[in-house]
Amino acid sequence: MNYRTKLGMMFALLLVATMTVNVMAMDKVIYGDDDRLDLYQTTNTLHLELAKSTAAMIDASSLTKKDDSYEIQGETLKSRGICASALFAEQITAAMCSGFLVGRNLLVTAGHCIRSQSDCDKYRWVFDYGLNSADEVANFSVPASSVYKCKRVVKTTLDRGTMDDFAVVELDREVEGREPLAYRKDGQVEVGEPLVVIGHPTGLPTKVAAGAAVRNNSNKYYLVANLDTFGGNSGSAVFNSETGLVEGILVRGETDYVYDYDQGCQVPKVCTNSGCRGEDVTRITNIKELLDEAVNL
Repeated sequence: MNYRTKLGMMFALLLVATMTVNVMAMDKVIYGDDDRLDLYQTTNTLHLELAKSTAAMIDASSLTKKDDSYEIQGETLKSRGICASALFAEQITAAMCSGFLVGRNLLVTAGHCIRSQSDCDKYRWVFDYGLNSADEVANFSVPASSVYKCKRVVKTTLDRGTMDDFAVVELDREVEGREPLAYRKDGQVEVGEPLVVIGHPTGLPTKVAAGAAVRNNSNKYYLVANLDTFGGNSGSAVFNSETGLVEGILVRGETDYVYDYDQGCQVPKVCTNSGCRGEDVTRITNIKELLDEAVNL
């Protein structure tokens, strides 16, 4: 093994160690054009409304209370070994996973993000961690009313046989100023249906990524799509981009980044829209607890 190969492997291992919650938090990738947009770049009013009910899972140690707000600390994407030429390289990366609101104080994420009550206690769920102007880059704060604790784990599933992967958590209080999202309760989305994912790729502030579609619909536990997602998107809501209905939860995918020997750093991996393995989306209809109205606390 030559020196350049060893160096590339070292960078790749470092990136995986810092960006992955556990071995089931498989990476994601760009398909075709990079469709990720900041909130201030998003013109679709439906997608902006949906984004209000999505949240970032951030370690409590990364939040500092300042009067009626919380400051969010995080390294920039560039400081974590990503090339300066990469999109969003100067933005902070504070989120470990993503989630979305399905009840007044009920939130859904990936099972590999919240596996126990200790995970529940360690993290905070932060709404409004998104950029509303190009000036909000390295320094970031949100109102205290946008930050919630996880009270308990209602249900968590991480099945290595079926690859079923989801978690439902109860927050410490009812969420104000945003509505629970509508989600599919029966049937399944069709191949070719347009999709949009909203979450926190590589821990970045909220990104809206449309321009995707269902590629494979044969597995009863998850569908496969060409969504532009990365580690940190785990737990993101995947919507029908036209109706706004939640179809599932982003959980796995292709490798995030590859080493660029010319630049000496990592760059996003790019696949064709029909290439690579695709991104796995746990079907929201797998969560039987959501079909029971009594769980919507």
